[in-house]
Amino acid sequence: MSIKKIGKRLLQIVIVLIGISFFTFMLTYLSPGDPVTSMYAATGMMPSEAVLEQTREELGLNNPFLVQYGNWLWGCLHGDFGTSYSLHKPVLDLLSMRLLPTLKLSLLSLVIMLAVAVPFGMLSAVYRGKPIDYLVRFFTFFGVSMPNFWVGLLLLYVVALKWKLVPVVSSGQGFNKIILPAVTLAFAMAAKYTRQVRTAVLEELGQDYVIGARARGEKESVILWRHVFPNALLPLVTMLGLSLGSLLGGTAVVEVIFSYPGLGNLAVTSITAMDYPMVQGYVLWIALIYMVINLLVDISYNYLDPRIREKR
Repeated sequence: MSIKKIGKRLLQIVIVLIGISFFTFMLTYLSPGDPVTSMYAATGMMPSEAVLEQTREELGLNNPFLVQYGNWLWGCLHGDFGTSYSLHKPVLDLLSMRLLPTLKLSLLSLVIMLAVAVPFGMLSAVYRGKPIDYLVRFFTFFGVSMPNFWVGLLLLYVVALKWKLVPVVSSGQGFNKIILPAVTLAFAMAAKYTRQVRTAVLEELGQDYVIGARARGEKESVILWRHVFPNALLPLVTMLGLSLGSLLGGTAVVEVIFSYPGLGNLAVTSITAMDYPMVQGYVLWIALIYMVINLLVDISYNYLDPRIREKR
């Protein structure tokens, strides 16, 4: 991808982010309820109407919509996403604090998923129509059908409560406190990626270059890992980029189940507390992560497949 095209993509990212910020701010502005009342209620206080009105004035909530949005957007452009109503800390600081635990959880779940999906997907493709193929396909059907929250609760009950191998509440510090959320996330992804690997490998095994390699007497293992797998890798990279973007956005259900201190848990808490600056910053954060990762995936295509580089 040329520098000019990268520049165009970056411009598109900026335009999309502005659009997302506008609609997010508008939805929180139009949402029912009073964030100031919720903010005081969370502290156990119920001040007079005069104090509530003074607080609204100090927070700028009495200003017209466009004025509020303009002030917020101007602050975002200068690195100020506002202050959390419920936690009374800068939004950007809270997002940055929760990013590292979510990043660790995301990467570990992807590693577990790939360790399962790649060998089983290739095994299923190589032994197509054999008992092992049907067994792997049954696993994928079973994995895709089971929702994350059910898998998480099941693992929590068996591994944490019954076997007492890991703590019930995950602080995100230490392998034994992060492994259950990671396995929960990897479970459904492994089933989906196993299917994708199987499909991609089967498609490559029918290509002419495989027939030619077999005619030259190359070993099946060499054909599979040196020729077939690299060519089947391209669609996996696209899926990995999307999955990483989703995981970095925070997997709310799993993080809430395990009390994991990640972005998803923070988002659920903020929505419940009507913490609008936190919600607005979180949505903008997710959108930025998603689009940057997609751009990096597109750039990686040039190195994974020279044919794409030639077309561009």
